[in-house]
Amino acid sequence: MSHPAPLLDDGAARPPVVEAVDVSKRYGSTVALDAAGILIRPGETHALVGRNGAGKSTLVSILTGLQAPDGGAVGFGGRPAPPLGDRDAWRRLVACVYQKSTIIPTLTVAENLFLNRHSTGPGRLISWRRVRVQAEELLREWSVEADVDQPAGTLTVAQRQFVEIARALSFGARFIILDEPTAQLDGTGIERLFTRIRDLQRQGVTFLFISHHLQEIYAICDTVTVFRDARHILSAPVAEVAAPELVAAMTGEDVDLAPDAGRPPVPADAPTVLTVDDLATASGARASFQVRVGEVVGLAGGGGSGTVELAETIVGLRRPSAGTVTLAGRRLRPGSVPDALAAGIGLVPQDRHREGLVPELSVAENITMTVRDRLRRHGLVTPRRRDAFAEKLIDSLAVKTTGPRQPVSGLSGGNQQKVVMGRALASDPRVLVLITPTAGVDVRSKQTLLGVVDEVRAEGTAVLVVSDELDDLRGCDRVLVMVQGSVVREMPRGWRDNDLVAAMEGVDADHV
Repeated sequence: MSHPAPLLDDGAARPPVVEAVDVSKRYGSTVALDAAGILIRPGETHALVGRNGAGKSTLVSILTGLQAPDGGAVGFGGRPAPPLGDRDAWRRLVACVYQKSTIIPTLTVAENLFLNRHSTGPGRLISWRRVRVQAEELLREWSVEADVDQPAGTLTVAQRQFVEIARALSFGARFIILDEPTAQLDGTGIERLFTRIRDLQRQGVTFLFISHHLQEIYAICDTVTVFRDARHILSAPVAEVAAPELVAAMTGEDVDLAPDAGRPPVPADAPTVLTVDDLATASGARASFQVRVGEVVGLAGGGGSGTVELAETIVGLRRPSAGTVTLAGRRLRPGSVPDALAAGIGLVPQDRHREGLVPELSVAENITMTVRDRLRRHGLVTPRRRDAFAEKLIDSLAVKTTGPRQPVSGLSGGNQQKVVMGRALASDPRVLVLITPTAGVDVRSKQTLLGVVDEVRAEGTAVLVVSDELDDLRGCDRVLVMVQGSVVREMPRGWRDNDLVAAMEGVDADHV
């Protein structure tokens, strides 16, 4: 394989398990990878870290043969990567255990392990006895504790991960990518996973470990690679990189700026409008906090922190396991979005396609969906009255559309998100809850959406911004940081990028 020198000086006699050099990938005008690369040595656990949009997922899709790079080269064991169409060859080289399990819950463990490659007996019929025996041998070989006859849906999260790893190893792959493997694990589950990783390393398995939690990088990984803005920034032994240096590489020191401090603080006597009292989610995330009139509060955390699940519980998209939410003295009905909306919550959900928009309806129909009763006259909502109401929000949010009756499916992603914001604002909410409000939108749309936050705050609306994007959080009066389901720190306005990122990653930027 002919390509430029490796990113790291590999003095070992064996070739690297995988090497990507000067890999580039574009999606239209978006640069997902810009001459990036990585070199992973045999038997190590190699961390890949970076903020959202850094290019990690794109690299994984290329290293697993799901996509071809536009430029650069990828090799395994010193040989060029196989053609994309040769899926068997890719399975023998690499496997990825994703945060979202690929195990089929209605099938048994044995059936999942040998899906589409069952042993057959006479007459080409599947020999279920042989499948069970092979499954038991496979799990025994890799020390996975699970009953092969057990429905996969009854496995714990950790067991599912181990079964997926065993399945990958059964194809012959000795390079496993773990994508946010601890996101749904508790402390005991994480320690068991790390123990298994170390055991498998000793048996010659190599791992690429992707995580938002830097403390895990220091606990389990040998080498770390940092991506930022689609580029390779740093590769070094973990022991030689202090946490502040790692955080700086992820954020870029040129953006380590404090938010604008010119806005006056929320008055100390401002009344409380939202009270979250010991609210617990189904997965165990828990928090208590208050938001005052005209206050913007951030809820920040990486994968597995529980921020999104907590926010969805506050607005009624999920039912809590304990605790209460009170809005302006009214206790909200658990798990009821209509009750939350009626009480005065405006919501921009995390997934605009699944929860925020009805693509078959027009821009105006989407914007006015929650205020139809307000627009009725003599029991009817006339198109003219609906469109006139929607046009005010279309103008204020600078939605690029041919008109209020254009199907919302015809808009760009940024303009669709503006429509979702318009619907949230249509009811003049007392509390505006924004869950990852600028994900997947262009810079100009991001500026418009975040500008809305300052406008409604000035009018007395309380805002809860749930995000791990620093730009989304800069306008907050304070930011509550969650790690693995608990609020671990409250950061007042004036935080530095490095400090906030370190807090979300579970480390102290100044004392590591």
